[in-house]
Amino acid sequence: MKIGQAAFLICAFGALLCGTDGNPAAAQQRTLVLGLPGVPPIFANVNFYVADKEGFFKKYGAEVEIKQFDTGTAAARAVVSGDLDFSLSPTALIVSQIANADVPVVAIYGMPNPDWAIGTTDGTKAGCADMKGQQVGVDTPGGARSIALKEMLFGCHMTIDDVQQVGLGSNTAAAMIAGQISYGVLHLDDVPEIESHGKTVTIVTTIAKSDPTSHYLVGVARKDRVAEKHDAYVRFAAALIAADHFMADAKNADTVAEIATITGRSKAIAKGALKRFLDIGFWAIDDDGLAKNKIEALVATQEKIGNIKPGRAAPSYDQLVDLSVWRDADALYKKLR
Repeated sequence: MKIGQAAFLICAFGALLCGTDGNPAAAQQRTLVLGLPGVPPIFANVNFYVADKEGFFKKYGAEVEIKQFDTGTAAARAVVSGDLDFSLSPTALIVSQIANADVPVVAIYGMPNPDWAIGTTDGTKAGCADMKGQQVGVDTPGGARSIALKEMLFGCHMTIDDVQQVGLGSNTAAAMIAGQISYGVLHLDDVPEIESHGKTVTIVTTIAKSDPTSHYLVGVARKDRVAEKHDAYVRFAAALIAADHFMADAKNADTVAEIATITGRSKAIAKGALKRFLDIGFWAIDDDGLAKNKIEALVATQEKIGNIKPGRAAPSYDQLVDLSVWRDADALYKKLR
């Protein structure tokens, strides 16, 4: 089935787990529509597809419909408007949305460790100062790569106005391979993909260097939806916990790499990238990925770099997160694993 912008439906009909008793209204109450970033999907989405392909959604009684969006920013807007039940979106974006626009969303899941780097195919101009005035590939101005670029430039004593952002969706690597741009905000798996086409990538800087306490992505939902469909969110999150543990087991690397080809990477590149992502703790295997110290540090950074408007209050940790979904999901996972 074609992924693109199309949705595909993943349903688990077990009456024992789901308790539908054939009731369409009850089934609708449990179905969650998810928005994930990237067309094709980015590597951050892989655990969702593992949860599908390895039967974890079915095992935990989760009924979900997955839709791919060009960016996590677009998906977050759809959550706010009520068109989605969940989006995987940049933590910094959600912080600014809550602070600046009072959006009624909370984070129920986190991916704590960003892998962002600024890379260039021009090794002769690989210093921070060399980027001044240059075109840099991002997803979209204000999107995840754009926000990461702003943070990394801050570490280079530069601002976003010192470069030219080029919106490329999730196709920054493709543009660098084609020679359309020399600089781009890259994921870990972008580098081997570019280099497999005969290019050499030099890393200018990384988010870990610029902001070691940064936080990458949060899974967010409207507060009213979490209250209305709490059991559905719990079952969905339990399936993600199971998928994350499956991915962390080295004996499953080939299976996960095959599933990860949905990102457009070859199986070989996907397998190598999987190890790199696991090595940096990209997926929160044993917790909810919403560590208070990292979230609060990111909020402070957003204030410092001007992403929270003057006169607006930065959100507190308790405003940003709802820990009840993951707590209950972890209990369900341990009960049924």
